Amino acid sequence: MWIQMSVNTVLFDSKNSSYIVVLKDETGKKLLPIWIGAAEGNSIALAMSNVKAGRPLTHDLMISIFDRLEIEIARVVVSDLIDNTFYASLYLLHNSKEFHIDSRPSDAIAIAIRVGAPIFVQEEVLAKQDQSTLDNWMKNLGEGGGTEYNA
Repeated sequence: MWIQMSVNTVLFDSKNSSYIVVLKDETGKKLLPIWIGAAEGNSIALAMSNVKAGRPLTHDLMISIFDRLEIEIARVVVSDLIDNTFYASLYLLHNSKEFHIDSRPSDAIAIAIRVGAPIFVQEEVLAKQDQSTLDNWMKNLGEGGGTEYNA
């Protein structure tokens, strides 16, 4: 079963010099932090702020290609968590046929934000997340370990 989530925030984790995109469900009770690269973190933060780069970023280029080929981004699904690595798919529509393409969650989310496509997380992914790890992560961020980038 898929749970619809949205990007709550993008954080910079200064302890690990990485970005974290935080997904939240509609009730606000379920959170899913996903560690991502700097380029993807910046791309998501820009899209959340509705800031257009002077030249197209990679995610903008991908959307332009999809548009030119008349491919619609139907949704993004974060589908698995294996050995602390998240997996996702872009679900696309072309000529009334749906297909999916494997993607890193960060790229899929950056694209979804730009086109307003819904983001879903497989329920099992949330179940695999260790609550004590999440609690410890939240505590560390509260101790000055992160900088928040909100839209």
